[in-house]
Amino acid sequence: MEASAPDRARRGWRRARAAGSPLSRAAVVLLLSALVLRAPPSVGYLDRLPRSFHLTQESAKIVGSPNFPVKVYVMLHQKSPHVLCVTQRLRNFELVDPSFQWHGPKGKIVSENSTAQVTSTGSLVFQNFEESMSGVYTCFLEYKPTVEEVVKNLQLKYIIYAYREPRYYYQFTARYHAAPCNSIYNISFEKKLLQILSKLVLDLSCEVSLLKSECHRVKMQRAGLQNELFFTFSVSSLDTEKGPKPCAGHSCESSKRLSKAKNLIERFFNQQVEVLGRRAEPLPEIYYIEGTLQMVWINRCFPGYGMNILKHPKCPECCVICSPGTYNSRDGIHCLQCNSSLVFGAKACL
Repeated sequence: MEASAPDRARRGWRRARAAGSPLSRAAVVLLLSALVLRAPPSVGYLDRLPRSFHLTQESAKIVGSPNFPVKVYVMLHQKSPHVLCVTQRLRNFELVDPSFQWHGPKGKIVSENSTAQVTSTGSLVFQNFEESMSGVYTCFLEYKPTVEEVVKNLQLKYIIYAYREPRYYYQFTARYHAAPCNSIYNISFEKKLLQILSKLVLDLSCEVSLLKSECHRVKMQRAGLQNELFFTFSVSSLDTEKGPKPCAGHSCESSKRLSKAKNLIERFFNQQVEVLGRRAEPLPEIYYIEGTLQMVWINRCFPGYGMNILKHPKCPECCVICSPGTYNSRDGIHCLQCNSSLVFGAKACL
């Protein structure tokens, strides 16, 4: 059966590469520019996102325990859940003449201000949680079970942690057939490629950063030496924590925007293969090598924060603050800085 035109062109592309393609530097710039015009403004979410980044959320109200400190996780700069000054058992009973007093880190009495509030029922609520607010909080409760009974005292401890979403990003590697390694055309092409990739993800409030670019001479099977560019670049979400949000709603989450950016970049490289396969004229000197695009999902905590699924099973994907107030390792708090990467579904702590 006669081969299709794209197949014939692709075989011709590979033969040209093995034999040494003629120079056509202007063609590669036009090719990349054409691909940008063809790229759609947005695409659907990938159905093979390496992991879900829905962080574990505490319930709206948290009760204490007379036997051990209860851990509470509050996202940085967000409102906290209601931390109740009762146990689960007392929550279901009437309390006569209850009296509540909260003590924060270093034993300071918690007074109502712009960031902390103690409700009339003794619940502690933070409006804009900061790192410095992390630590041990103790509630002293006095109450009577009935009018006739004597006053009872109860002390409840909570360890309140600030946490933040990980700094996650995609890391890509790709290889291009190149001009001689000492050629200025490789540097010019590198800049053009980064400009195009940055433009692709700009509307998603994402940025592309070049991590490494190297030129090597590679011995091809049944062919001579070829010059190849090895690109490593990252795609990350712009930090909008302290600035205006780029969008609103569920689609504004960093993981969703990064998923769209990843899809756009994958499509961009696939289109380079399609366009080159349809070319009738000789190939440009610099072109993408089919099948060399690789992606790794990187997930890292900011300095001072770490992941520890053993110590924080209720918030396993949270970057939890390492030193909550005066609470130290003698009290059972340890911080594990775990930079986890997912490569083909495998997780590794670096």
